[in-house]
Amino acid sequence: MDKQIVFTEKNKALLLDVGSQPLGENQVRVKTAFCTISNGTERANLIADPCVSIYSSPTDEVVFPRYVGYSAAGTVVECGAGVTELQVGDRVAMSWTKHRSYNVINENDAVKIPEGVGFSEASMAHITSFPLAAIRKARLEIGESAMVMGLGILGLLAVGLLRAAGAVPVIAVDPRSDRREKALAFGADFAFDPLEPDFAQRVKSVTGDGVNVAIEVTGRGEGLNEALDCMAKYGRVSLLGCTRSSDFSVDYYRKVHGPGISLIGAHTMARPSYESSSGLFTTRDDVKTLLALCDKGRIDLKSIVDEIHSPEECEEVFLRLATDGDFPTVVQFDWEKLQQ
Repeated sequence: MDKQIVFTEKNKALLLDVGSQPLGENQVRVKTAFCTISNGTERANLIADPCVSIYSSPTDEVVFPRYVGYSAAGTVVECGAGVTELQVGDRVAMSWTKHRSYNVINENDAVKIPEGVGFSEASMAHITSFPLAAIRKARLEIGESAMVMGLGILGLLAVGLLRAAGAVPVIAVDPRSDRREKALAFGADFAFDPLEPDFAQRVKSVTGDGVNVAIEVTGRGEGLNEALDCMAKYGRVSLLGCTRSSDFSVDYYRKVHGPGISLIGAHTMARPSYESSSGLFTTRDDVKTLLALCDKGRIDLKSIVDEIHSPEECEEVFLRLATDGDFPTVVQFDWEKLQQ
């Protein structure tokens, strides 16, 4: 029997015994070593939000159980007959997984991990591909200023990637002081509280005429409005955060139309499936990029991990995610602790 973390009801997560998944011709079975929590998506599922994806709506019926987790790493233990690039024993970063002891995924959703990269970092590769895609879509140029609105896990990752991509300065924005401090440690040049009355003026004071590129990760109307107040003429805003509410009020005429601002849809599903091109990489190619950045020391994902737990602690961990407004930014499960 495999084991899997399952949301059995609102605000309730349990580690359950589940049946093994069948292996398809072009699939691999991977023994999970680490997986990383995607705080926003998993909290939305946990608290019974009906809007958990771009395909759902506020009127949808909320049904449990729910199965979550999509960014993990582990070791291949079995290959389907049609698998050509992987073999048993390969260490791989995985995309579109679940929080479970063994994952069966398509070969294309597994990327070999370089020797110098550990499972903890590799388990963040898939989720880190989300802000990477948003930055690519914004067409950031070396030396341009960049701002990240919202410093949850996606926003924090965006900060490190913007620094690696040559943005100057990198500005991190969040009401929480602990998140701002963490962003400064991970590569931000400045960190501001958007609730300060002179927020936009402070941003413009360190950029001159405003921000060239903004990565909006809050998914909230006020977050977008605040970002638009900080933009330079012809600036680009990548909309990365999941907008679970459609309650937006934006003065498009003065904040977008007049200054020539580009608003860019940057949900991770809005990318090509099979062939990368400039500004539009596949998930697989972005995961390869991130593993290479880790391997060469251009970005240190392990340094931002706040907590590592055994999957047996999932009930307490996810209850905190549902109810604690100060839940840590990066939390992982170490499945090897379970198997000791």
